[in-house]
Amino acid sequence: MDQTNDLPLEPVKRKKSFFGIIPLWAFIPFCIAAMCCVFHILSRNSTAFANFFTDNVASVFRLVTAKLTNFIPFSLAETVVLSLPIIIFVFLWWSYGQISRNHRARPFLVLASIGCVFYSLFVLNFACGYGTDRIDVRLGIERKKVSADELYYTASCLAEEVNNTSATLTYGDDGFSVMPYSFDEMSKKLCEAFDAVHEKYPFIKSFSGRVKPVAASVAMSYAHTTGIYVPFSGEANINIDFPDYSIPFTAAHELAHQRGISREDEANFIAFLVCMESDDVYIRYSGVLGMLEYTLSPLYSASTDYYREVYLSLNENVRGELRAYSEFFNKYRDSTASKVNNAVNDTYLKAQGTEGTKSYGMVVDLAVAYYLQNAEN
Repeated sequence: MDQTNDLPLEPVKRKKSFFGIIPLWAFIPFCIAAMCCVFHILSRNSTAFANFFTDNVASVFRLVTAKLTNFIPFSLAETVVLSLPIIIFVFLWWSYGQISRNHRARPFLVLASIGCVFYSLFVLNFACGYGTDRIDVRLGIERKKVSADELYYTASCLAEEVNNTSATLTYGDDGFSVMPYSFDEMSKKLCEAFDAVHEKYPFIKSFSGRVKPVAASVAMSYAHTTGIYVPFSGEANINIDFPDYSIPFTAAHELAHQRGISREDEANFIAFLVCMESDDVYIRYSGVLGMLEYTLSPLYSASTDYYREVYLSLNENVRGELRAYSEFFNKYRDSTASKVNNAVNDTYLKAQGTEGTKSYGMVVDLAVAYYLQNAEN
């Protein structure tokens, strides 16, 4: 007589999930993103919380992400962006396979999980910085509406410093000054200057890092983008298509973002302070000339006579550099990419509670307050 096999079948192994729907690998990033959303809301409504979180919690995440990508000599963020067509193709091919095997929800869960990771990194590294005390409060300077005379005084101080620092520089036949060291050497010098600023203002964090040149710099020029800090990878990326004199100031700006200064005008001002603190004459030249460029535009609007006087006080090498920059920028000036990028950036900045792209130029108020305070002291 035949015997039936009464042994039980091997039990089906089920992956861990919550509510029988969301797998653990998706549930965890969802929970982290929800927690980060709470942090984000608190930082938008409590300056004290934003100060604490940015200085004590987010600083750890910024340091970790910066260090994790610091050893890579190229921009990881740029590599991912340039690889997006391949990534999208592979994802669509994989998604088709999942759907054909009746796993319809899995591709959407993957996308949602990736979105949660990116949002969490944005909050943990950068977003809460928009809710901190304004930089003038933290630095102890008085920021207010400035007069034409105050603009003139500040621009005159900057012009004098530009002339002094330009005396020992080398200028090429194209009119541009020449940075006398490599990109990595510049990064090291800027980090040393950040160390010095940190001694005066401890909330400006100090650690060794690097700024990374972008391969697609010409495309960035058409978009009028000189640099970008990527909170998802912790990288400070720089457009190397622009003239040498602009690069240290831009690099210091992006490194300021990397150290928790989120608002654009404040990152510009910290970049100026860092450049001025440097022992290197070319970095100081870049900082003061960058700030002078920001100052000359409102000075021209306030008084053409003041503008002409300051401009003519610059030595010929500096004026030649400014003329060379204007000629260089002509081919990018009215690009469609710049208009699209400006609209997107303006929307993003306003969504963070700032004044939009015009906030970049608001650094002039800080510069005037800084020079007036120094004059009083």
